[in-house]
Amino acid sequence: MRSYFIILLIVSGLWSCDKQKEISSTSPETWSKKTIDISKKDSLQYGKSYLSIYSQIYNLSEHNRYNLTSMVSLRNISDMDTIYILKASYYDTYGKSVRVYFDHPIYLSPLETAEIVIDEIDIEGGTGSNFIFEWKIPKGCPEPLFEAVMSSTMGTQGLSFVTQGIRIQ
Repeated sequence: MRSYFIILLIVSGLWSCDKQKEISSTSPETWSKKTIDISKKDSLQYGKSYLSIYSQIYNLSEHNRYNLTSMVSLRNISDMDTIYILKASYYDTYGKSVRVYFDHPIYLSPLETAEIVIDEIDIEGGTGSNFIFEWKIPKGCPEPLFEAVMSSTMGTQGLSFVTQGIRIQ
């Protein structure tokens, strides 16, 4: 009986060590699952949105910076229509391109949200980083909502705030 218990402990321990592969939002395979051909959808309306992001904020002075984790939400706020995000481009404080997360159409089903996470250690964007999103929606459909939550914790202190995208075209 004791040997069965030990074997059960070993097997459950090995099972719990089996971690799922984490897929990053910077990985092309994350977005390839959502890729769609919209070339035959000719009645879609085009738009472009801007979203401010903060990879870092100043702390105590302009010479001290505090790193943040940023979670960017790409939201379809329609409860009836699928929308299409064509491109997600990330820029640093100086307007220089840091990376393009995807540059092919992806779809968001009604009320679906996709996320881009910028890790706390990724400070390429700096204190004034930006996203530009290009998108297409069916006529009469609400525009997508782009939001970012920046957060960090240190000890018992926590900091978080939100930014919201605006349409620029």
